[in-house]
Amino acid sequence: MPPSLTIVVPVYNEASFLPQALPGLIAAAEESGAPYVIRIVENGSTDGTAELARELAADASVVIDSLPDPDYGAAMRHGFLEADGDWVVNFDIDYFSAEFLARLLDQPDDVDLVIGSKRDPLSEDRRPFIRRIATGVFNVLLTVILRSGVSDTHGMKGFRRKLVDDIAPMVVSTKDLFDTELVVRAERAGYSIVEVPVVVEEMRTARSSLVRRAPRTIAGLLRMRKVLRSQPHDDATV
Repeated sequence: MPPSLTIVVPVYNEASFLPQALPGLIAAAEESGAPYVIRIVENGSTDGTAELARELAADASVVIDSLPDPDYGAAMRHGFLEADGDWVVNFDIDYFSAEFLARLLDQPDDVDLVIGSKRDPLSEDRRPFIRRIATGVFNVLLTVILRSGVSDTHGMKGFRRKLVDDIAPMVVSTKDLFDTELVVRAERAGYSIVEVPVVVEEMRTARSSLVRRAPRTIAGLLRMRKVLRSQPHDDATV
């Protein structure tokens, strides 16, 4: 039997989009051929997102949790800490891939983290030019501020359960940067990381403003650097 998957998907006010997206997400999980649970973590929605998700999921292997406040990172953290699959997968409701799951399940046992990198030379990024530029700028910030060697921390990722159990409880970032801190901590702790190419095609126009996010992201990365510097790590922990 293939390894099991817990697919964590934070959602906020997605009632209008769920009828389009959730059936496709379930189909992608089914196509993997692996035992799976999709954990939808609704956070602070005011449009009946959680209730609609339960209705649309029907008998599929979908669990819906609700948190009181809108916070993407806090929702992801909740989903990760509740996950019990061999692999814990980070998808967004508008960005997921059956091909990524296939690549994930094909990894050897010594791989701990698989990143679907939008910046991989073989990736096909069909997003608008400004969003591709933003990804490149964020990568520069990762390198300069955090000395990270990975090419992407936002998007599709799969983590071995042991990595999640060891690292996720230490992550302090919420909002947009929970997954970035998780990846950087895993990198610094010596976990084995593989980046794979992806096809990046937005299912809808982006909901978040790059202009509003940029200052928050930079401030968050600087706070993360301060936190990581204050917490010594052992590169030989794995």
